[in-house]
Amino acid sequence: MNKVSSRDGTQIAYDKTGQGPALILVAGAFQGRMAMAGYAEPLSKTFTVYNYDRRGRGDSGDTQPYAIEREIEDIDALIEAAGGSAFIFGGSSGAVLALDAAAHGPNITKLVLYEPPFVVDNSREPVPEDMVDQLKELVATGRGGDAAELFMTKGSLMPADMVAGMRTQPFWPEVEAVAPSLVYDAILMDGTMRGNPLPRDRWATVSIPTLVMYGGAGQAWSRNAAKALTEVLPDAEQEILEGQFHTLTPEILTPVLEKYFLA
Repeated sequence: MNKVSSRDGTQIAYDKTGQGPALILVAGAFQGRMAMAGYAEPLSKTFTVYNYDRRGRGDSGDTQPYAIEREIEDIDALIEAAGGSAFIFGGSSGAVLALDAAAHGPNITKLVLYEPPFVVDNSREPVPEDMVDQLKELVATGRGGDAAELFMTKGSLMPADMVAGMRTQPFWPEVEAVAPSLVYDAILMDGTMRGNPLPRDRWATVSIPTLVMYGGAGQAWSRNAAKALTEVLPDAEQEILEGQFHTLTPEILTPVLEKYFLA
């Protein structure tokens, strides 16, 4: 494990593996670098992979107050550690953070995004308007499990009985441990999961080549979101990964990233 100091002094933990062009992996909600290790291992045969814990997770720090800008600075610090430029892959809400980072500066050379969870039409139930406030209240009152359940049922539309079953499993304390970081993902997604068109001005400066992907076995709302984002970005193309759901297998992801980043 390595650590890099972000602009505000927060220590960001990461694993560096492989050799070749630098590739930073940006995780989505509930995920840390341990969860992303399955993607990092095969990619390390082609890239120098930087697999990190986003702030508030794993071995990284969590300096307050939170702001999206601080997470962008975390990625900037990793890019600097990687030599000044990098490819980036982001999945789910991590894809949105990767987009925000690309809008911030010129040091990301290519971008691949998998299923950013925007809701751009009425093909699914929108998240509550006060999602961020609800999560903050639950976390502040020590109800991390309830915060995780809210995020799963209202954000990811998981059935309530499925989540109730998960809460009885031995792994659930690990889920509760990352509950404070769910507020950060909700802030990242705030205003983009209400069934409205995407905010074009937020990513107006993202002119780098970008591949937007979605799983062919997934939900219509996710497919519609990927298509909408492709239309917003000036140099974007989309790709469908047949048979894939929101959780993407490394065997499918690796050759796609190799082909796109190294073209």
